[in-house]
Amino acid sequence: MPIGTAFHDRTFTLCESLNYREWSGYYAVSAYETHHQHEYNAIRNSVALIDVSPLFKYRITGHDATRLVDRVVTRDMRKVSVGQVIYTPWCDERGKVIDDGTVSRLGKNTYRWTAADPNLRWFHQNAQGMDVQIRDISEKVAALALQGPMSGRLLQTIVEGADIANLKYFHVTKGTISGVRVDISRTGYTGDLGYELWMPWKEGVRVWDRLMTAGRIFDIHAAGMLALDVVRIEAGLLLIDIDFNSSKKAMTEAQKYSPFELGLGRLVHLDKSRFVGQDALIREQKEGHSREIAGIEVDWPSVERLYDELGLPASIPAVASRVAVPMYKNGIQIGKATSTTWSPTLKKLIALATLKRDYAKPGTIVEMEITVEAVRHRVPATVVKTPFFNPKRKTGMNSGSDG
Repeated sequence: MPIGTAFHDRTFTLCESLNYREWSGYYAVSAYETHHQHEYNAIRNSVALIDVSPLFKYRITGHDATRLVDRVVTRDMRKVSVGQVIYTPWCDERGKVIDDGTVSRLGKNTYRWTAADPNLRWFHQNAQGMDVQIRDISEKVAALALQGPMSGRLLQTIVEGADIANLKYFHVTKGTISGVRVDISRTGYTGDLGYELWMPWKEGVRVWDRLMTAGRIFDIHAAGMLALDVVRIEAGLLLIDIDFNSSKKAMTEAQKYSPFELGLGRLVHLDKSRFVGQDALIREQKEGHSREIAGIEVDWPSVERLYDELGLPASIPAVASRVAVPMYKNGIQIGKATSTTWSPTLKKLIALATLKRDYAKPGTIVEMEITVEAVRHRVPATVVKTPFFNPKRKTGMNSGSDG
């Protein structure tokens, strides 16, 4: 049975819909109201507060901490400075992705590592013979994502001891909010300007209350998983167990993905020191891979015509779909769309899809299966680059700006 996070007393009071889901053993709000529209709009137009405490969190310290991280992840940790955060996958011996997450370098040999799935055993297995300490701090550190164009301005009004205005994208700093020591990273899962706040579990409510009180003038809203699902698809961000499978949980070889297949080849530094899966990934780079995850824009007028022929208004799902549907080219199935949503910002039906590599090139015209009144149809769609939505404010230097 799920339990509440550090912020459950606050989120439960706000959750009028009582629409919850389980996330890594915790209650997570799906939507606070009967529809997630206001929460989505807060992320894209003002500021939203999202409880992301169920993430698995690890603290890596000791003389060989950097050596361990470098052995596990695909990126070169020698190029990561103190105060920097990286997004990275890590692989098994065959070069298949186990998980992905962020690694924050808090000190010369101090790291905070976040993951979607439990990874403690894997880290220990790769730390054999090293002078390193690995602590699971998942239940000790609470986490909040403050996302949206007003998030920087809000933080500047309440954070003491940190230069929020000049905090660079994918960097981390320290400060205090209502006397609570907080790590603040300019990161998030929304593809917008945003920050993630890390604090002691038992003091989290004080930070939540300060953010919500000070955030009123910025039209702050608590946001749940349904709104987050829409914005992460707009941002082209992948979700484990939906868009790809961990190699540790995959039932078949086809369910396992390499970083290259996920479109993360830029994060694989094959010339760095030895890391898990390196040999397999070197071979794959030479021999190529057969599929890739790509962005899809569905031809909406074609969908409208299907409904019009039945005398019905065009209908779109209220929530993002996590149900895989077939993709075709010339009558032959070439892959599957795994995450599909209507983008309120872009006014487009978009999807993330695994396609045979020959058809994953941007500009390729394919077909996507659409079901209308229990009848399956195929409508044209175009392969596009991701992210679908990528505002300048996300990475701009003045993090307090609104555009």
